[in-house]
Amino acid sequence: MMLLVELFFKTFVRKSIADASMTAEVLVCISCDGRAQVDEMVDKAIAAGGKSPNALQDHGNRYVHGFEDLVGHPGEVMWMDPNAAPPQA
Repeated sequence: MMLLVELFFKTFVRKSIADASMTAEVLVCISCDGRAQVDEMVDKAIAAGGKSPNALQDHGNRYVHGFEDLVGHPGEVMWMDPNAAPPQA
């Protein structure tokens, strides 16, 4: 994944760029190896100037938190217990 400043991003696309403070164009979710890694990634995003608009969700077998980058693009970070998934047929 690359995070680009808008001026440089414009060199890659021919369409207009959405205003992330007004619209959502994508939600990227990153899977982690454990709850501590989820917390660490969100903490780093916030320390770098991002925001955490939604509360942490702890569903027991699924742990989800998220952030918005400096211009409002949302991101989610999650861990899911692999033993909680139903067996594949």
